[in-house]
Amino acid sequence: MRHTVDAMETAAEARDVGDLMEFIAADFRDGYGQGRDELRRYVQGYFIANQSIHLLTRIEQIDFPHPDEARLQVTVGMVGREADAANAWNLAADVHDFDVTLRRDGEDWRVIHAARRRPGG
Repeated sequence: MRHTVDAMETAAEARDVGDLMEFIAADFRDGYGQGRDELRRYVQGYFIANQSIHLLTRIEQIDFPHPDEARLQVTVGMVGREADAANAWNLAADVHDFDVTLRRDGEDWRVIHAARRRPGG
């Protein structure tokens, strides 16, 4: 499981939309009911806005309610340098907690649901 999270982190830091989306299931839904296509557009926009992305991920909890399903609580620290601030010290930094559900797809794991956890939630 850690390998999958690390590979997703590597794809995001490389700003590679295609590689990152390989980890997202066709029937993906986020906390707002949006699907894979909406996620792709969001990721593309984030990559355009941030020319440099660095992530720190920590799996806080992992449960396997079924052999082919994993539920993770993940904390992600995101630091991105905005495209128009290439020569400035302006960094966009955020820490978010996510609830993520993955489903086994052959030998791989794909994200089927992800939602940002609300503070205290």
